[in-house]
Amino acid sequence: MDHTATDIDPLDRIDRSIDIDAPAERVWDLVTRPGWWINEGAVDPEPDVRVDGSLTVLTHPTYGEFQLETVESRPPSYIAYRWLEPDMGGAGTLVEFRIEPRGDGVTLSVAESGFSQLGKPREEWLKRREGNVEGWRDELKAAKVFTEGQ
Repeated sequence: MDHTATDIDPLDRIDRSIDIDAPAERVWDLVTRPGWWINEGAVDPEPDVRVDGSLTVLTHPTYGEFQLETVESRPPSYIAYRWLEPDMGGAGTLVEFRIEPRGDGVTLSVAESGFSQLGKPREEWLKRREGNVEGWRDELKAAKVFTEGQ
């Protein structure tokens, strides 16, 4: 099914950003680790990951297994992943990271989109999105602490 911009629900997308006082290369090293944002408030320096081509499987000790596909990578400023969710026929939301130079550091931005296209009733995907709105704020703070502390 083709969707045009006018078909997409206005709440389909989350956009967040944070200023980080660290070199772009250090932030790039973090965002190119699929699933770095799956944690309990702090970036895991040594996550349990298996990589097979563009597919990454991350196993978190508390939250279980997550599958992510690297969709596109344009070093050193853009990378996109898609959640692969078995309970949703394999497809999930798209997570995009952008790194923009800023003074002595960078601005790290994340956009997660595709909630309305998960094949779930609106109230279900809105609930899922709601948790991610705060989640991305917390994960960007974790990225800042992790990259500035290295």
